[in-house]
Amino acid sequence: MTVFTIQEVARRSGLSEPTLRYYEDVGLIGPIDRDAQSGHRRYQNADVDTLEALACLRAVGVGIGDMRTYLANRARGREAAGEQRDLLLRHAERIEAEIAAQQARLRYLREKAALWDARDRGDEAAEAATIERLVDVVDGLGALR
Repeated sequence: MTVFTIQEVARRSGLSEPTLRYYEDVGLIGPIDRDAQSGHRRYQNADVDTLEALACLRAVGVGIGDMRTYLANRARGREAAGEQRDLLLRHAERIEAEIAAQQARLRYLREKAALWDARDRGDEAAEAATIERLVDVVDGLGALR
């Protein structure tokens, strides 16, 4: 049986050592086995698999509460498949909203750059057209505030 140190698990999962200890403290994983002599944590393959899943969830902004729900659903298997799907889709919708907000911000920056480009070139027609587009973009930003 392969066992891993906390440093090895941190490298494999991308989670910091304090995060690994925190996840154990809040009960997301573990309790993790300890070396009888040193008392250092010794992770099993199943612990690493769980932590890699948690690292992915963390990377997409899933909080501790939903991580806990995810793990509970995962343990329940097919019985919880619908709940698991709904949880993941809820986060997918959150990310879609974040992407839409970032796209609105990007459009604003590009239109502002286009405005200043038109001014730099002395192109009054392009400047006027950019101002019209910019009004729509700014209206879109208002919804984000």
